Amino acid sequence: MARTVLTAKEFGKVAVLMGGCSAERDISLISGEAVLKALQDQAINAHKIDTANDVSSQLQTGEFNRAFIVLHGRGGEDGEIQGVLESLAIPYTGSDITGAVLSMNKMVSKQIWLQQNLPTAEFEQVTINTNSEALVSRLGLPLFIKPVNEGSSIGMTKVNSVVELTQAIVLATKYDAEVIAEQWIEGEEYTVAILKDSALPTIELKTPNEFYDFDAKYQANTTEYLCPCDLSEQDEQLCQQIAVDAFNALRMKGWGRIDFMRDKAGKFYLLEANSIPGMTDHSLVPMAAKQAGLSFADLVWQILETSMEGTE
Repeated sequence: MARTVLTAKEFGKVAVLMGGCSAERDISLISGEAVLKALQDQAINAHKIDTANDVSSQLQTGEFNRAFIVLHGRGGEDGEIQGVLESLAIPYTGSDITGAVLSMNKMVSKQIWLQQNLPTAEFEQVTINTNSEALVSRLGLPLFIKPVNEGSSIGMTKVNSVVELTQAIVLATKYDAEVIAEQWIEGEEYTVAILKDSALPTIELKTPNEFYDFDAKYQANTTEYLCPCDLSEQDEQLCQQIAVDAFNALRMKGWGRIDFMRDKAGKFYLLEANSIPGMTDHSLVPMAAKQAGLSFADLVWQILETSMEGTE
């Protein structure tokens, strides 16, 4: 992926949007500071904006030419900040309102994938009044309980018995009114980053934790990331193609990440989509980009270029 010929000056004044008020605020600030430094190191006129503080006013008074969104979770990946930017006619990186909304909501994402004949684990919406035994008879054990609109595995529980189910649902409802139960897929976890409509090298994730949870993602030093991964060339191409198809089905744009499980029979199952993935030193998109020959600086430049679409 060769960098197109643009100068730093052509981007104009760039707002790097980070922080916000979601459960993923701290991760967003770390990601945002890394992006900000990479842009400034390339002589781009980039400025930090913490969206927790009257973002509309900050954007208007700052007279920005475009925005680099590094907001994870609510307020960033749900279409809210995209709506603010569109109302102010400020171009921005990544997916538009539609792509953000469709990819943020795990239940909607999975429904769309099923309509497109893309593979995803069985699931159903649950509440604290759900009949636990009936649910287990349908989905089996273990299973996952997930808040529909949270990322970074926040509020997520692997349930190993019927008696654990209600407590897991209660925990998830602390983060979201909508909760799903998802069939457990026994096997390996993979992720594919998308940059400008193309799949980057697949990463396999290995953790001694029960699953790839918040600790494994951001804190533990025991998580292993295999890139290149152990897939055959044919299987990696299949995984990448499913990722691109899943990305397009949700009308995502610019960049993002698609997460998978692969069962013991070798079948891939889509887990979820991320329209604004992490950009920390533990993050997966920079790792995949590096394997593809892109430095972190190259990566953020190319992501910023996605804000130029339709404005040149």
